[in-house]
Amino acid sequence: MASFDLTGKTALVTGASRGLGQTFSRALAQAGADLVVTSRTLASLDAFCAEIRAMGRRITPVVLDVRDHASIRACSEAAGHFDILVNNAGCNVRKPAVDITWDDYNLVLETNLRGTFFMAQEAARRMIPRGYGRIINIGSVTSVFGYAGLGPYCASRGGVKQLTMSLADDWGPHGITVNCLAPGWFRTEQNKVMYEDAEWVEYLKERIPLKRPGQMPDLEGAIVFLASDASAYVTGQTLLVDGGITTGAMRAMVAKK
Repeated sequence: MASFDLTGKTALVTGASRGLGQTFSRALAQAGADLVVTSRTLASLDAFCAEIRAMGRRITPVVLDVRDHASIRACSEAAGHFDILVNNAGCNVRKPAVDITWDDYNLVLETNLRGTFFMAQEAARRMIPRGYGRIINIGSVTSVFGYAGLGPYCASRGGVKQLTMSLADDWGPHGITVNCLAPGWFRTEQNKVMYEDAEWVEYLKERIPLKRPGQMPDLEGAIVFLASDASAYVTGQTLLVDGGITTGAMRAMVAKK
């Protein structure tokens, strides 16, 4: 199991002020990695930094706005050496497609897709000279499925999946793996209002073969695997951690007929 050990490695995790970002960061720290964590405001990282330092790991908070190219470059410079990038920062706008505005679309695509690319680019520039790196782009079940009311989000997450394959081909000769971790339905700040609807939650459970939404610990093994040498021969892949919804989503509808 030594191949899962991240001791001596440093991971940069974007969007680490809450939710999935903190789950990924915590799991990497537990596996031995030191951290660089980002948010648009440093104060939002204070409590989490204290938690990680209490574990005996080093952690450096850095300001980052992935919609700003200068901020991306400054973040990479401030981070210095890092071996692992977790491209987690993201956002969403939930509206019927006919109500999506130009600004709504730009916000989601610039954050989730353009920001992911340019953060990966900065990471690769540092990793190529060392001949080693792990880049993990965070996608979604919407990387492979479409849902009404999530047009720009689905487009951005589908783009992340395709981008991952392209970058894996580009940077594989330099010893860098690029993979996409795609969570299914997990309760986060972005979607918590949906989980307040008990009827919707029951409908969701019907569609998931494992009969429950995801819990944050369900993601820990996957992120450590993709960040570690255990996945040294895995690149360009999308790992869906979704309880099987992408294999059984039609089952509930067929059963109702």
